[in-house]
Amino acid sequence: MALSPTNDAALLQEVDEAVRKDRLDTIMQRYGRWIIGGVLAALLAFGGYLYWNHRQDVARGEQAEELIATFEKLSTNQPRAAATDLEKIAAGGDPAYRAAAVMQQANAKAQAGDLKAAAALMAKVAADTKLDQALRDLALIRQTAFEYDSLKPEAVIARMKPLVDANDPVSSWFASAAELSATAHYQLGQYDQAGALYGRIAKLPGVAKSLQSRSVQMAGMLGVDAVADRADESAAKDQTGNAASKAAAAAPVEKAN
Repeated sequence: MALSPTNDAALLQEVDEAVRKDRLDTIMQRYGRWIIGGVLAALLAFGGYLYWNHRQDVARGEQAEELIATFEKLSTNQPRAAATDLEKIAAGGDPAYRAAAVMQQANAKAQAGDLKAAAALMAKVAADTKLDQALRDLALIRQTAFEYDSLKPEAVIARMKPLVDANDPVSSWFASAAELSATAHYQLGQYDQAGALYGRIAKLPGVAKSLQSRSVQMAGMLGVDAVADRADESAAKDQTGNAASKAAAAAPVEKAN
């Protein structure tokens, strides 16, 4: 008696499953130990990574506490104890905390009058590729400030150029870099370039009052009316704000009508 189509399909399915099972059994017999070993190795590696990451977080927390304690010692006039702590933090650990410790060491050298040593420490931070670029930029600016009297104005301008020329995004340290560059331009007699930079600094929102005041004065001396520029900007902001307020006030009225 011939099998119906339904029975044929069922038979083929059973044969196919039997073949697949036989192949799987063969593979497991030949490579089972290797497959299980590979899975276990992957699990151990993943577990190791999680543990390492946890230890890194713990270590960073400990270093943060050490750095805060060091700054407290500095503020309470314990320079020797603070210097020992800074040496320990600067010797290793998380790159950001290490950089903070080295930069504080540089500041201490500068306060003691050793600008050459201070600049060398800042240069070490600026060259550390493991650090965030903004932190490296800050170190480069501080290095340049410490070395300024021993550098040619052209060298200062060239060193600050990437920070001064950056437009998208504007460097976080543009104002400080631009002031160094503007001073160098002034020393070279390039008064137009110096005035333009001082004018840009004066118009920056959120810049330190002391730096803003110096920039306004220098820009004015060099023929750039930064005060007028700031007044124009303030008037434009006021007009924009007034327009927005009027629109907001009119919106409910229009809806009611």
